[in-house]
Amino acid sequence: MSNKVIAIVVDGMRYDKACEALGFIQHLVETNQAALYKVKSELPSLSRPLYEVLLTGTPASVNGITSNQAVRLSTEKSLFHLTKENGLRNGTASYYWVSELYNRAPFHFIEDREQEDESNPIQYGKFYWDDDYPDSHVLMDAEALRRKYDPHFLYIHPLGVDVKGEIFGSESKEYREQILKVGSLLAQLLPIWMKEGYHILITSDHGMSETGNHGGITDGERDVPLFIISPKVEPGIYNNEVVPQLGFAPLVCELLNIEPSDKMISYQLPGFKR
Repeated sequence: MSNKVIAIVVDGMRYDKACEALGFIQHLVETNQAALYKVKSELPSLSRPLYEVLLTGTPASVNGITSNQAVRLSTEKSLFHLTKENGLRNGTASYYWVSELYNRAPFHFIEDREQEDESNPIQYGKFYWDDDYPDSHVLMDAEALRRKYDPHFLYIHPLGVDVKGEIFGSESKEYREQILKVGSLLAQLLPIWMKEGYHILITSDHGMSETGNHGGITDGERDVPLFIISPKVEPGIYNNEVVPQLGFAPLVCELLNIEPSDKMISYQLPGFKR
């Protein structure tokens, strides 16, 4: 069984809208090829703190990344650190805040756009900083990294859904259309990745309110999807238990067949096959 993982974090994509608009992925759920979970994001429901949550499995009160203005390197051990320490390759196509958390802060826009250094926690990276950088380009940047470097852990982070949500709100045509666009792009890539045997996780950092905000405690701001395509996870819809977001990082470790960090929680995902 492959130990390669592709994790797609669609920024700002709330649970209910993802369930409505991601048609091909829901087709995989309906045909018993994927599993669907609801995740409750950590607080605050903001981007930079939740990138840290997803990638280190630690809460804001522990890791100290408490706001989007916390521009510094993480002091925690991330999935990038762990893959490197275990002799695995990693890569990402992400917003530049991810680079600031794990490779260098502040981000140097000329030198840090494309990164290739196996001694860094993030070994292979393509980073963008314009909020309206197209999601299509992010996904193709990631696919280019995958084909060139064959990483065991590939982290993909498109921002377009969050941007449309913050401008127009979660009940807008524009927000739903952007999720549809992401779904269409993934529908072109998922069959390739599935054929090549990857464990695939699709989730979000946080949701979005009707007024275009996030950071608070409402369900719209905190409830996000987790779709999993993996032979290690029984297909189906798991709606009896809300998954803690802190369980994401140790789940990735289990799929990569590496030990989680000491600070990651011990969590048994429903439907996981040991």
